[in-house]
Amino acid sequence: MRTMRRIGTRGEPAPRAPAGYGPIMSRYAALLRGINVGGKNLISMADLRVEFERAGFEAVQTYIQSGNVLFETDRPRAELEGSIESLLADRIGCPVLVVVRSHRQLATIVKAAPDGFGTDPNTSLSDVVYLKAPLTVKQAMRVVALREGVDRAWAGTGVLYFERRVDRRSQSRFSRVASTPQYHLMTIRNWSTTTKLLAMLDDRTT
Repeated sequence: MRTMRRIGTRGEPAPRAPAGYGPIMSRYAALLRGINVGGKNLISMADLRVEFERAGFEAVQTYIQSGNVLFETDRPRAELEGSIESLLADRIGCPVLVVVRSHRQLATIVKAAPDGFGTDPNTSLSDVVYLKAPLTVKQAMRVVALREGVDRAWAGTGVLYFERRVDRRSQSRFSRVASTPQYHLMTIRNWSTTTKLLAMLDDRTT
């Protein structure tokens, strides 16, 4: 059976293939937490790309050393995080948290950001906190500590948006989330990385 490639507008997934065509290959971003930090769980992005390709993922790209992998697959969305975590546990030898977002989901995250979020990096540091099920946005918001006049946080769809003033960053309480049990189901990317990943996904579908 012939496989139809995805062709869509920027930031939007392509429509389903008509009857008679093979499965559509959807685009995803896998966000890995805990690799290449402090000399632990080391893996090069080139090796990471090879591991994804060996696992059958297609059009694999990586972005910066913190562990961002873009790929294409026709596998069910629900099985991706577990299968990638198993793949990395075998390769690295220890658990690695993986949060997967589809092209459509990432586009929604960027579009739904609070007004002005991430637009002035000289004034505010802006991060997106990606949540892994079963952690909910409501649960995550309860453990986010804020210092008045320094920190601000907003609930999104499967994410939290967190912003702190550059000139008072040492007073921010953002780092306190790392000491909570809920942190084990979170991974964080700054706004620049988030928008870059979306741009890379967009480029694959134009």
